[in-house]
Amino acid sequence: MEIIQAHERTGLKRLHDRYARRLKAMSMKVLNNDADAEDLLQDVFLEIWNRAASYNPLKGRPLSWLATLTRRRSIDRLRKRETYGRVEDRFAEETRDQASGWTHVHEELAHGEINEYLQRALATLPEAQRNALKLAYHQEMTQREIAAHNGPAARHHQDPTGTRAEEDGRLLGRIRGFALAGPSPRAK
Repeated sequence: MEIIQAHERTGLKRLHDRYARRLKAMSMKVLNNDADAEDLLQDVFLEIWNRAASYNPLKGRPLSWLATLTRRRSIDRLRKRETYGRVEDRFAEETRDQASGWTHVHEELAHGEINEYLQRALATLPEAQRNALKLAYHQEMTQREIAAHNGPAARHHQDPTGTRAEEDGRLLGRIRGFALAGPSPRAK
């Protein structure tokens, strides 16, 4: 230990050669993971190098000090690993529970875009046709109910070139044409 306290690397190498297998075995009993035990062993020897001045031969032999450091660091690492595992599990559970929430958000965004798109499509229609569509969709009215609701004045605005069914067909054709054109770049 005196050689290490003098910061001579040969002392650390000799200490490592002499005790590394025992310390790794001690760490393995706590961690049950070879890679973690190897990694911890390197940390312990680095700590020995940095804290060599704190070693007091009156308090015990070097092996006792090394064993105490190794055991404490092994327990610390195990606790950290278990805490990390619990955090990972909790995060996985929360994200699994929220996955449907995110799907809901995505669906709301998509519905909002579709609604905006349909509003633009409706805006291209004459007011009478727009009102007829709204009544059919929102109020679930039939063609006859819409005609009765709008009264005789709405019939005067009917397209003079044909029947109500023909007018509805042209209306649906305009909507299909708008739908086939797709959303404008602004909507994307």
